[in-house]
Amino acid sequence: MKKHLPIFIFFLSLTYSYGQIEVSTTLEDAINKAIAKSVSLQNKDLDIEKLNLQEKGVWNKYIPTVEASALYSYFDNKLTVDLPTATIPIVNYPLFDGKTAFKNYGNIFNGSVMAKTVLFSGMQIPNGAKAIHEKTKGTEFLKESEKDQIIKDVINTFDQLELLKQIDQLIKDSENRLETETKRVTKAIEQGLAVPYDRDKIKLASLELASKKIELDGKRRLVYKKIQYLTGYSISDIEQVQYNLVPYLITDSKLSTENKQEIKALESFKTAYEYLLKKEKGTYLPTLGAFGGVSYSSLFDANATTPVITGINQALYLGLNEVTISNNWVVGAAMKWEVFSGFERKHKVHEAKINIEQVQNQIDDTKEKLELLLEKNFVDYSVLTQKIDITQQQEKVAGNNLNLAIKQYKEGLINISERLEAENDSYKASVNKTTTLIEQRLSAIETIIATGDLSKKLSK
Repeated sequence: MKKHLPIFIFFLSLTYSYGQIEVSTTLEDAINKAIAKSVSLQNKDLDIEKLNLQEKGVWNKYIPTVEASALYSYFDNKLTVDLPTATIPIVNYPLFDGKTAFKNYGNIFNGSVMAKTVLFSGMQIPNGAKAIHEKTKGTEFLKESEKDQIIKDVINTFDQLELLKQIDQLIKDSENRLETETKRVTKAIEQGLAVPYDRDKIKLASLELASKKIELDGKRRLVYKKIQYLTGYSISDIEQVQYNLVPYLITDSKLSTENKQEIKALESFKTAYEYLLKKEKGTYLPTLGAFGGVSYSSLFDANATTPVITGINQALYLGLNEVTISNNWVVGAAMKWEVFSGFERKHKVHEAKINIEQVQNQIDDTKEKLELLLEKNFVDYSVLTQKIDITQQQEKVAGNNLNLAIKQYKEGLINISERLEAENDSYKASVNKTTTLIEQRLSAIETIIATGDLSKKLSK
């Protein structure tokens, strides 16, 4: 979406940060504290760290693995052999007449060191690593988007505190004026120039101000708590944050959602799924590997006992001191090719294509929603920016009316109700001006957030 910025009413009495979100040094420090304190951002950093480790783990599959093993065993068994009977010539003595059982025992030791490595994985390793890399990029974009929300919350919460400070000052000014009126009316009653009704009406107005003050104190405590939660600041730290409460004016001739972090994140996730699709297609190719190593094997202190042999009427004891194969070097290559997997690979490839299509649908839908959101935020911003001048005029007129009402009441030209109504109108106009200003600042920030350029627009 592209919008041309209309010409706004020039504000004579205020200084604006054209095209920038101007923040003071102390407010910028508070923003940085909030970003550093955010648990959600910390978890995003940990997610990114885990993804980086996963990517390294995939690439490490090309690094040879070395395994060392050692095995010792003692065996004691009975071996039964049933072979066709054979006859020894000349003596005509039968061998293996029926089943023959041998009793055996001995020791076996085997030790080896073997190295294995992948030579070709059907491009599964590089595509898998690239998929994780793209997922990492997407997570980083989401992290930046979350930073924008934190910046908005910090600025708006401090704006709310500024509003409460101004309301507090307005209440004090009204209290001072009503206190002066009370003294004057009390004196006039004593002289017979006024009636107690006027004093009671002023008292009622004072009580209403006291009620607003109690409500104000409650809101102030909540705002302080929120700032403390966002930044970890103490109350004294919060009081040190000072800045000018002025409108933010957007002067960019064109606004677009192309740089929005959420869209960039989804595009990275889509690229990740495309690499996963290539990875799954790589399973149709064979995998090649190489191995090499050395082993040591030995059979020692072994013995085999035959049954009693007819003719000599005794068993034979066959002993073996040692049979050893040492420094047995082995080097070779291997290939594994899964020709048919029962359609499992076909289904996984299809699933990867569905994932890509889903993310693309999400990208298209998100773009449309962000275009609509940008349009709404910009319209709100435009309306509020123009209303600021109106609220300034309202405050000025209400202030003039209040001064006039004070004079007319002293001269007896208006009654107490009209005097207090002017007081109330002046209070409402001043609060409305500040509230509109804060809403305009928030709307400007939300408009820039929708373009994805908030971090670029911050300036001191």
